[in-house]
Amino acid sequence: MADIALQGQRPGGFDVTAAADAGEARRAVLDRDAVAGYVADRRHSVLYVAQANGMSLEQALTKGFTALAARNHQKLTVTEVAPTVSKDQNGTILVYFGVAWSIPGYILATTLLRAVTFNRRRKLLTIVGVAAFFSIVGFYAGVWLDYLPNDPSALAIAFLLTTAVAAFASGVAPFTKQFFPLVGMGLYIVLSIPSSGVSPVPLLPTFFQYLHAVMPLGNAVDALKGILYFDGAGVLRPVLVLSAWITAGMALLGLDAWRHHRKAARRGAEDEQEDIEEPPVEDSSVETPTPTALPVHRHHFGEPLPMLEGTVRDGEQQPVRHAAVTVMDTSGRQLVRTRTNAHGEYAVTGLPEGYISVVVSCPGRNPVVHQKLLQSGVAVRADLTMRDQPKGASPRVLSNGIHTTTMRG
Repeated sequence: MADIALQGQRPGGFDVTAAADAGEARRAVLDRDAVAGYVADRRHSVLYVAQANGMSLEQALTKGFTALAARNHQKLTVTEVAPTVSKDQNGTILVYFGVAWSIPGYILATTLLRAVTFNRRRKLLTIVGVAAFFSIVGFYAGVWLDYLPNDPSALAIAFLLTTAVAAFASGVAPFTKQFFPLVGMGLYIVLSIPSSGVSPVPLLPTFFQYLHAVMPLGNAVDALKGILYFDGAGVLRPVLVLSAWITAGMALLGLDAWRHHRKAARRGAEDEQEDIEEPPVEDSSVETPTPTALPVHRHHFGEPLPMLEGTVRDGEQQPVRHAAVTVMDTSGRQLVRTRTNAHGEYAVTGLPEGYISVVVSCPGRNPVVHQKLLQSGVAVRADLTMRDQPKGASPRVLSNGIHTTTMRG
């Protein structure tokens, strides 16, 4: 009879099994083995429900079992076994906090795309630090506003959620390249939010029920419900799923680092003009930045931003086009070479941290050498002015290709 009444509310959405007694029925709800427990005698019936599972689910269950009790001439009593905080009457507040903890992870991944000098270790440390910050701020803001019960165990789930989103997004970004925003929005907005639990999972279409089982947001909401309202029941599985997302992200970061090392090794093998011993790498598993010249003012979202840029002008402050710009490290090793565009502009990325020298040369003008200090994630400008060579001066070329002048007479 119960099965028939529920199928009228949600065809194919519920399975009904028998319980030994009222205690077992109530315990099944608290252990999250059932969404409701129903006990009936000749004149009375009791329905055990959990508000934490969502108000719409509770209403559907109450409606179905009310019809069943009326058919059997019984009075139905609804007993709440997992009530939410007073400001969460619909049982959906945790979904919104989950969104607030997952979106920063995605934004952090897009930001790390621009930190071209960050190796894998530094990226992971940044992810951990940002995840810890947002977890603490979000949780205690929720407690202060009476939206969340004061159980600090929830901090661990918030931390895992932000870390999972940030780690996987950072790992997949180098492989999806210009399609990364589309992939990120699809994963963390289009697929995650509808399957997160805004609508109770048993009431979701089958496709979104399957998504709920694997998406980080839905699993985080399940874990938070288990910690805050069900005495820890049903927390292990979502924690494992979140950990799997983190592991997958770290594996993708490692694979990208391996690709960079392999590419760097091939480039070194093909370079027959330089035989310089590379300095030891602090961590052999991390990637090293690759100095690269960039087109000026043509950077798109998701592409590397310049670490060093500037404009070369002459003594009358007119742009010097096609001037050769060479960037060297403190040992005098050439890192990258480019030329200014029609507006005298240049841009370079992938440079190591520390002091670098910018050397600009152009026929008919005195070369200019300028030193700059580069720091992670900070774009540096080096605007330079070239003076015309004095009349009667003859150019002299040094071994590093820089032109100097010598006065005649």
